[in-house]
Amino acid sequence: MSIQTRLIEYSHAGATYEGFLAWDDSATQPRPGVAVAHTWAGRGAFEQDKAVALAEAGYVGFALDMFGRGVYGEGTEECQALIAPLLADRALLQALVNKAVSVLGEQPEVDAKRLAAMGYCFGGLTVLDLARSGADVRGVVSFHGLFNAPETSTGASIRAKVLCLHGYDDPMVPPESVLALAAELTAAGADWQIHAYGNTLHAFTNPAANDPGFGAVYNADADRRSAQALNDFLAEVLA
Repeated sequence: MSIQTRLIEYSHAGATYEGFLAWDDSATQPRPGVAVAHTWAGRGAFEQDKAVALAEAGYVGFALDMFGRGVYGEGTEECQALIAPLLADRALLQALVNKAVSVLGEQPEVDAKRLAAMGYCFGGLTVLDLARSGADVRGVVSFHGLFNAPETSTGASIRAKVLCLHGYDDPMVPPESVLALAAELTAAGADWQIHAYGNTLHAFTNPAANDPGFGAVYNADADRRSAQALNDFLAEVLA
């Protein structure tokens, strides 16, 4: 096994974006592709490491870009400013994530008929919106993502299987949001799962998260359990 990586530029509505592709060059046939949607800080080492881990597991990983090439946030105010326009325009958010997934499917290393997407925090909302848009992907996985639905998704059907890995004590996603998402996914005809981890806050997969006041704290048990749930889900939907 030899993991290779490359940066891929793509554009949407006149703006340039840059994703990070990782694959095992010992593969003799195209492999399933999995897009990785980033947190509110932008595509960084965390997401790129996830793409590499996917390549090591037999997939092609693609850390996508929702903010534009070279755009990153530091601190709460900068990060909030980056996601605010996309939260206010969910049609644009959905167009951007669909574009990124289409770029993934165009790569020669990828089997375009077997695609999935996963995301963290803001990226969790991003991949849920990918599913809400009716995208032809096999499945989406949200890690400690936001659940609030856009108004445009009312009455839409969801083709992708959905897995949400959620900290039950996440202050950004209270229990009523979980129930609302369950009702939404059921109404949309989705094949869905929500795994809620007790005594677990936001950002539980990020070892650098240690801000109890903000409600974001790493949890090794939830990280391990959610990683196993991801592995099982991808094995099912991308078989």
